[in-house]
Amino acid sequence: MLELIEVTKGYGAPGLPGYVPVLQSVYLKLNKGESIAVLGPSGCGKSTLLNITGALDRPSSGRVILNGRDLTTLNEAELAHVRNKEIGFVFQMHHLLPHCTVLENILIPTIAFHEPGKSASYRGRALELMERIGISECMNRLPGELSGGQRQRAAVARALINSPGLLLADEPTGSLDHETAESVMDLLNDLNNSEKITLVVVTHAIDLAGKFGRLCTIQKGILVEEAKHER
Repeated sequence: MLELIEVTKGYGAPGLPGYVPVLQSVYLKLNKGESIAVLGPSGCGKSTLLNITGALDRPSSGRVILNGRDLTTLNEAELAHVRNKEIGFVFQMHHLLPHCTVLENILIPTIAFHEPGKSASYRGRALELMERIGISECMNRLPGELSGGQRQRAAVARALINSPGLLLADEPTGSLDHETAESVMDLLNDLNNSEKITLVVVTHAIDLAGKFGRLCTIQKGILVEEAKHER
């Protein structure tokens, strides 16, 4: 479903002063429904890897294959459509719009490529997601009226509204206390199982990373797979 082939990323001109290598010859292959956690210290390239995987950034070289298509060959309009329909994003900060209700925030990704006649089905999907992740009672509240955990759950629902096959989470629990962080990671794990969604999670939390099917670290720009962790 997802394959990164010899992906490199650096900033500046290779061989010249000031060049900063970030990723080196990264290879990763994930099948549908697999989950993987990526660990590493700050600045090692975890977020860069996630941004390239999610078509938010382009590699300096290499290929990113998603569902049989090489994303590095697509133009910006095509990439925008892929990001909206095929990939869900969850970040450390929830990025909910403060003046929109939880329900309105969850439905925002459905607006970009509006499909006539689908409003009712999108609303139904949003209600189903809120029920599944335990925030149904919050649907008409504003983000400022929610706890940190509730805001992040709303962000997860927003990421899933278009039923993407790939979910990318960049430090999704970094701003949460440990108990709330564990519940959010459990939620992602449950969604990975129930929706058969392919999941890539970047995290600093070694104990929480063990919840997912595979574990990688980034060492000097190289992605290294560790011994498989049982869920």
